[in-house]
Amino acid sequence: MTTPPFYKEIIHNNKRRAPWHDYHSRRIYMVTVTKAPQAPIFGKVININNPTCAKIELTTCGKIILDEITSTPSHNSEIKILNTIIMPDHFHVLLFVTQPMRRHLGEVIQAIKSASTSKIRTKLNNKDLTVFEEGFNDRIITRRGQLDTVYNYINQNPYRLAVRLAFPNFFQRINRLKIGNNYYQAYGNVQLIDNPFKEQVIVHRADNEEQRFRNRSHWLYAAANGGVLVSPFISKDEKTIKSEAEMLKGKFILITPEKFPDRYKPTGHNFQLCEQGRLLIISYPSLDSTTLLSRKHCIDMNHLAERIVMMTQ
Repeated sequence: MTTPPFYKEIIHNNKRRAPWHDYHSRRIYMVTVTKAPQAPIFGKVININNPTCAKIELTTCGKIILDEITSTPSHNSEIKILNTIIMPDHFHVLLFVTQPMRRHLGEVIQAIKSASTSKIRTKLNNKDLTVFEEGFNDRIITRRGQLDTVYNYINQNPYRLAVRLAFPNFFQRINRLKIGNNYYQAYGNVQLIDNPFKEQVIVHRADNEEQRFRNRSHWLYAAANGGVLVSPFISKDEKTIKSEAEMLKGKFILITPEKFPDRYKPTGHNFQLCEQGRLLIISYPSLDSTTLLSRKHCIDMNHLAERIVMMTQ
């Protein structure tokens, strides 16, 4: 097989790839590839003032990338493209590996990036241009009904971008966020609720080392690949998971036992996470006036985390 131009050796990063999964196997994936900072944008959003009608108008770079994605099945008969969207600074592709592949999924994605880079460099007459960031993020579709959710999530990317551009402040206060049959105060990026890849973080005392290792791998994989970790992050082990996930640029829905005062604003580290759109804080105060965190209150907050995770799954 001829090596495509600008092809790079695949060096798999275990912080991004799922260590328990065979990436040659039959499976559906959502893959995300991000634009390099110096590269031209792939498209621009139009109808910002009417987000429900927002769409992406592709640039020359975006059109080249779209062509490479849609032509991938002609070079890889095992792959079927289910959906894709080219955004100004990244692209998503939902693909179905219909039968085991000889090639690793990473090689297929690298081939798309390499071919796109070659054509964009030629088109722009810039042989040194870096078009994409290293690597890619993937999400493995495993849950029943998740495919439709992810398919719609991809389609709604222009809408969400238009909303962010029209309302760039991630420091939103929501006094009546409905979850199930109840309403809660919330503060931060409320769009995290709609992320289809939410994972509850809860460490039980009875968990053995093998279970803890397996859970940690799943949670950090989710954080590194665009998922949202949901938890009150009460125990020391849960706080450690959050710290590790933050280093992977993870996103969080934090359930707090504190009631928001009238002029509440997050401070310190939570302020920085909100500024980056990576945090939604949901208030779940105790019904009694005690300041002590009871076991029942902890259990109730974890039950709320579970309900949040199930909202879009």
